[in-house]
Amino acid sequence: MKKIVLVGPVYPYKGGISHYTGLMYKALSKKYQVVMVSYKLQYPKLLFRKEQRDYENDSFKIEGTNYWLHTVYPWNWVKTAAKIKKQKADMVIFQWWHPYFAPCYWLLCKCLKGTKILFVCHNVFPHERFPLDRFLAKSVLRQGSGYIVQSRMDGEDLHTIIKHPVFRQTVHPTYNAFQIKNMTKEEARAELGIGREEKILLFFGFIREYKGLKYLIEAMRTVTERLSDVKLLVVGDFSGAESKQEYMDRIEQCGAGDAIEVYDGYIPDKEVEKFFAACDLVTLPYISATQSGIVQIAFGFEKPVIVTDVGGLPDVVEDGKTGYVVGAGNPEELAKAVIRYFTGDVEKQFRENIKKEAYRFSWDRMTEVVEELDRYDGREDS
Repeated sequence: MKKIVLVGPVYPYKGGISHYTGLMYKALSKKYQVVMVSYKLQYPKLLFRKEQRDYENDSFKIEGTNYWLHTVYPWNWVKTAAKIKKQKADMVIFQWWHPYFAPCYWLLCKCLKGTKILFVCHNVFPHERFPLDRFLAKSVLRQGSGYIVQSRMDGEDLHTIIKHPVFRQTVHPTYNAFQIKNMTKEEARAELGIGREEKILLFFGFIREYKGLKYLIEAMRTVTERLSDVKLLVVGDFSGAESKQEYMDRIEQCGAGDAIEVYDGYIPDKEVEKFFAACDLVTLPYISATQSGIVQIAFGFEKPVIVTDVGGLPDVVEDGKTGYVVGAGNPEELAKAVIRYFTGDVEKQFRENIKKEAYRFSWDRMTEVVEELDRYDGREDS
C-alpha cells in the first residue's frame, strides 16, 4: 500500500478547510496509508484574535494526528520537513488556500525536494487580494508536481503562474458529516422556534464583504411583498473587517426587518445541523468566489441553493434543477429566484436531482482524482 503524508488543518481547528482535510484523510485512508500532519500553531494571535479551536464536536477528529508544524518559526519548518522525509511517503499533499502559508510551505517543499508534491488549491489566490499575493502563491505552487482545483476559475488562475501545470479539476466534495443527530425539518424548527409552515432561507458562514449579504437583505423587501410567512436566517460571525452595525442598519432600512433573524457568532460544528435541517433554501449571494463549502454542506442535507454567476459556483449548481444561478450584485434577480422556488412546487424534484449528483460530489471521486495524479508519468499535458 502506498503512503501519503497529508498536510493541513484538522480537528480541533475550526472552519471548512479543517473539515475538508479531515474528510479527505478518511477517504484516502481507504486506498492509501495516510500520515496526518497538522499545525502546532496555525495563525498567531496578532492575525487571528479569536479562538482557533473547537473541541465540542470530535466527529472530525483524526486519531494519531501529528501536530508538528508551527507556521511562524523557520527552524520548526526544517525539523518538520525532516520528520516528513522519515515517513518515506510516495506523495505529500498540501492544502493551499492563502499566501500566509507561503514562507512555511516554500521551505518545506524545498526540504522535500525529490518527493512528489500535490497541492489541493481551495483558492489559487485569496478572496481578498493584497500586494505580493501573486508572487507568494507562485513561489510555493511552482514547487508542486500536481494540483487539484475545484473551479474553472482556479484552473485559469493556475495557468497564469505556472507554464504547464499538471492538474485535475473536480468539484468540491459534499460535506455530509454534520448530520450528527439526523434531525428532521420539524425537529430542527422546533429547536429554533420556527413554525412548520414558514418558508425559511439560510445565509450561513463568516460575514465578509465579498459574500454579498447586503444584496440578499435588499432582496428581502421584494420577497416579503410577494410571499407570506417567509424568513431569512443570517447565521455567522460578523467579526471581520466589516461593521456588524452596517448590516443591522441595512436590515432596519430594507423594510423587511421582521422577516430577518440574525444569529451572530461562530457556530460550533454540533450546532450546524439544525440550521440546514430547518431551512428550505440556502442562499449564497457572493460577488466574488472560487468555490464554497457552503454549497456542499447544503447538498449534504439535500437542500437546493441560490448562487451567483461568479467563480466556480455555477459549475456545481444546475440552474433550475438543483438550485438557481443569478447575477451577482442583483437584489432583483435574487428575489425572483426565491419567489420562483416557493411558488413553483419544485422542492421534491430538486431534492431528487441533488441525490442524482451524489457520486460527482463524493469523496470517492476525489480519491480517484488523487490516484490519477499519483499515476501521472509526464507523458500528457493537462
